[in-house]
Amino acid sequence: MGGGGKIPYPKHVWSPAGGWYAQPANWRGNTLIAGAVMFGIVAITWNFSAGRETWARKPEAWEWHPSRYWSKQLIEWDKEDRLKAEQTKESK
Repeated sequence: MGGGGKIPYPKHVWSPAGGWYAQPANWRGNTLIAGAVMFGIVAITWNFSAGRETWARKPEAWEWHPSRYWSKQLIEWDKEDRLKAEQTKESK
């Protein structure tokens, strides 16, 4: 039920993935480094995109967009709306 042992394979075959039954000793470290590099690239790209995001129109107050958390333009519009709401509340 074990499927047998490993089959013989040609020793002269080279492959960038390691060939048959490859299990490099440092695969965990390499995977961690590759993940960290990918995370860094995504973070830099996200920051670059979020810094340049602009809106053609102001969304309604009841509309929810994830961009409200990082878009400078939407954050500024929300602050203005809160100040207007506080001023109208105080004037009543």
